[in-house]
Amino acid sequence: MSHSGLAVEPAVRWPSNGISEVPFRVYTDQVQYQREQERLFRGKTWNYLCLAVELAKPGDYIATTIGEVAVIVARDADGAVNAFLNRCVHRGNLLCLEARGNVKEFGCIYHGWVYDLAGRLTGVAFEKGVQRQGGMPPEFRKEDHALQPLRVAELGGIVFGTFSDETLALEEWLGVDVTRGLTRVMNRTPVILGRSTQILPNNWKLYFENVKDTYHASILHLFLTTFRINRLSMPGGIYINHDGGNHYTYAMLDYAAEDATYKDAGLRSESEFRLEDPSVVESVDEYGDGVSVQILTVFPGMVLQQVRNTIAIRVVRPRGVDKTHLEWIHLGFDTDDEAMTERRLRQGNLIGAAGYIAMEDGFIGGFVQRALQYNDEGSGIVMMGGHEAESQNFRASEAAIRGFWKHYRALMGE
Repeated sequence: MSHSGLAVEPAVRWPSNGISEVPFRVYTDQVQYQREQERLFRGKTWNYLCLAVELAKPGDYIATTIGEVAVIVARDADGAVNAFLNRCVHRGNLLCLEARGNVKEFGCIYHGWVYDLAGRLTGVAFEKGVQRQGGMPPEFRKEDHALQPLRVAELGGIVFGTFSDETLALEEWLGVDVTRGLTRVMNRTPVILGRSTQILPNNWKLYFENVKDTYHASILHLFLTTFRINRLSMPGGIYINHDGGNHYTYAMLDYAAEDATYKDAGLRSESEFRLEDPSVVESVDEYGDGVSVQILTVFPGMVLQQVRNTIAIRVVRPRGVDKTHLEWIHLGFDTDDEAMTERRLRQGNLIGAAGYIAMEDGFIGGFVQRALQYNDEGSGIVMMGGHEAESQNFRASEAAIRGFWKHYRALMGE
């Protein structure tokens, strides 16, 4: 249903081949984009809100978005984390104009309505009128006008929110494998090392597909293959949850052997390229399991990455049918010594908008969007590795992309 109460017919017609052919129109259609805001971001999904450490003290808040919907996350005096719409119930004004801060309460600059840290309405300007004239009618009750709340859950120091009462509990919704992958990386208290936002000239789904695409890296990213950061010949695999939307992929490395090889070769590649500063790729097996790369996604818009020793959360924020904000949050941990922090900062050059192995991901979606401009008939093919969306012990596959579309179609009713 649309906000008008009238049924909206799906704007996109899918081929009969399930989830292994994707209609190009899904990236260009404005009606489809509007349906996504309602059925995905405001639907039965868990969305990244913030890190718990960003709400260290009572009164700390973050003003953020789920999809394009403005929300507030705040820690109250009892230590609980609450989330609610960033929209005054009186006339719909934006309550928080700053991205973060510390307050005792939230006040609307328009008409002076006031809310506590749990979103309850506590004050209405001129509620009793002025000089016994005007004011709110006798039947008006402040307790009936709280800010619209979200359900909140926390895992691995990450705070998630959902608009739906029907969304499964967070760990059940993520699935056993993805929960394990998330808590593997987020196994200590995180420390924010830096953050940035880049603007992508493409539909949000093109980027989210990209991080679920496990085999493009050996083709698109010259740095990865040149300096042997991530190759499909490495042991690894893909875990996909039952619904398909959440996944992680991993690759394993013999750290000691690689370190010796790099030292012997002077960090030369098999081509003429050479690293003048080897510290950008020198790494340690901090998790003790030999996993050198793990890319994990939480449907519909969060990515958790471990690439060697650079840890980051990426948040995909739709800003129109052909525009996306991609937020990068670079992390360390409270147990890091000075050497590890320095290592993470140096390896941070691998990722982000100008990262040695990430900059191509920032423009490739724009190339696709340009190709589809007024040319969006037909379908893309995602058949690598089969037609299903199931876990696999190899990575030359598009199974995780098919998983995305499996969950997408279920929630969109297509």
